[in-house]
Amino acid sequence: MSCWTKHIQEREWEKVIVRKRLGVTAIALLLTAATLIGCTSNNANNSAAKGNASVAPSASAAPSATTAAASEGFKEAPMLQELVKAGTLPPVEQRLPAKGDVMVEPVYESIGKYGGEWRNPWNGPDDKWGIEMITEEPLFRFKQDGTGIEPNVAKSYEVNADSTEYIIHLREGMKWSDGVPFTADDVIFYWEHMLVPETFGKALYDCYYSVNPDTGEKERAEVTKVDDYAVKVTFKHPSVQFLERLAIDNKWFFAPAHYYKTILPEFIGEDKALEVAKQYGFADTKTLGQWTGYYYWLYPQRPTLRPWVAKNDANSDRFIMERNPYYFKTDAEGQQLPYIDRIVLDKMQDPSHKLVETLAGDVDIAQFDFKDYTVLKENEKKGDYTVIPWQTPSWSSTGVQLNQTTEDPKLRTLFQDIRFRQALSIAVDRNEVSEIITSGVGTPAQASVPKGLPGYQEGWDKQWTDYDVAGAEKLFDEIGLKWDSNHKYRTFADGSNLSLLIYEEKGTDDEKFIELLRKYYDQAGIKTELKIVDQGSYFDLKYANKIPVAVKSVSVVDVSLRPDELMPLRVITPWFGHYGLYTSSGGKEGVKPEGDVALLLQDWDKLKAAKSKGEISQLGNDIIKLHQKNQWIIGYTAPTPSLVVVKNNVKNVPALVNADEYRGIGFAHPAQFYIE
Repeated sequence: MSCWTKHIQEREWEKVIVRKRLGVTAIALLLTAATLIGCTSNNANNSAAKGNASVAPSASAAPSATTAAASEGFKEAPMLQELVKAGTLPPVEQRLPAKGDVMVEPVYESIGKYGGEWRNPWNGPDDKWGIEMITEEPLFRFKQDGTGIEPNVAKSYEVNADSTEYIIHLREGMKWSDGVPFTADDVIFYWEHMLVPETFGKALYDCYYSVNPDTGEKERAEVTKVDDYAVKVTFKHPSVQFLERLAIDNKWFFAPAHYYKTILPEFIGEDKALEVAKQYGFADTKTLGQWTGYYYWLYPQRPTLRPWVAKNDANSDRFIMERNPYYFKTDAEGQQLPYIDRIVLDKMQDPSHKLVETLAGDVDIAQFDFKDYTVLKENEKKGDYTVIPWQTPSWSSTGVQLNQTTEDPKLRTLFQDIRFRQALSIAVDRNEVSEIITSGVGTPAQASVPKGLPGYQEGWDKQWTDYDVAGAEKLFDEIGLKWDSNHKYRTFADGSNLSLLIYEEKGTDDEKFIELLRKYYDQAGIKTELKIVDQGSYFDLKYANKIPVAVKSVSVVDVSLRPDELMPLRVITPWFGHYGLYTSSGGKEGVKPEGDVALLLQDWDKLKAAKSKGEISQLGNDIIKLHQKNQWIIGYTAPTPSLVVVKNNVKNVPALVNADEYRGIGFAHPAQFYIE
């Protein structure tokens, strides 16, 4: 039994919520630290040798998925049986991969039955990632039991001893949703015509580079075809985490060549491609390539490998995704998945609309933040649903980030002074924040790696957590902050006004927490202002380095696999501001990192060139310790769960971990959900 599975069995979430005073340690056990660093064996590095290569377990050996054939033939949904009878669709045996290559998806509770519609709220194409995660089928995916990655669209893989060569085997006879065979040519096409030339507007992902340990330079991999159902990825230097990084960076390492050859200018010419772009509603071919290449699941024209495919315009008030008749998975009894016929996405105006519809019982499955826990629980019986808490890898449930590169030079100096961050931490009564904001579930704690995740540091969650206004004022004095003439607010040493401007993104519902912060900061003499902006404006302000203070935490499973929020590699997280721009622009723009921020980047460069998972683990731990030392991210309460609300007639929905790395509800393998 894996350690994660054991944690799941030991955890009884409803008891944790009821006995809310149990705190963060009790509710953090499900987190997946061992996911990638040794909970059980580590795929490629612990596999059996084959010549000069070590051969990873095939999908048939994976505990959470099987590649096999059903013993009594295959079955299909009634709606597809009708199409077969009408002669408009081939028999199910001809639509699935070769018998030995069909993927058998385990079910959570019971073998399901066909039919029904999954009513899912969304706010239109801007909400594209929600439905993407639900329907995603990556080449490799993370296992639910926390023991690493497993083949998904891929059938198996091999990796050599020094992790410089990977051979990825595909499923013979697998087909796109339009019935065209899916082969290695679709991987090679994606690499040569979409990834490398950045057809969909994204730079080549880091997972395709290895790092020269002597020079620190990144060098691109080579991708070649082995045969119709195998490709080889060759690195110049060891790439120990390639498959894990692939499962995060570029989950769909493939594209339907036959489709893109009919729309891209490279194949049909600029003029004809422009005509196609206008048919799709775009003004130019570049936008056509970006949206059909990166957000492709929104377009009915684009073939896919997903369990459900788009059937109409995603801009409609009701967007429908219908079962893929060529989907490559079955259950253990040979029933082709998915069980549910279609997903119906009704456009909802705002989060409150989604909540009202859910309370009324008009939503089948939906995710909510913990702030809605009370009202959702109170209406469970009336709405005929169950609230299932999912753990998160967040460092805190309430927190503040001070932009270390903020434009105002006096504020920048202040924010970079660790004493100021410590003072803001101890100036707040965490017990009150816990009770008012999290109903006591998020216990008083510092932003830190939760127990069970890579980088966990004993005692970190208690750092700077004692409520001590006098101590905060002493630190302000040491820094040189003065009192104004009324002895109400602090000023800079030169007597100029000092004020913290907190930006809040509209719709995040952080006002109550911010008002608590303002009360405590005010009592300590720090004037605080609030400005609420829409999502687009917030994004623009962040990239322009104009957000001095933000109320945000971070959510990271493993810094070595998803460094974005902890490492200034690009502009993404408010605390490091334009340090990220400096890195992403190669020093041409932004603010040059110094001190411990520069050390973060040095450790990251070493990690990328590491030759073993042990070395990666140590460097990841070093990065985390720099965060512990500096506390760039200030937290006030421990993480709270996210909530998955499920109608009582919807089955096979487990309680797991809600992390972007794992793809939200998609981690539960929705193709095996069914409606009773």
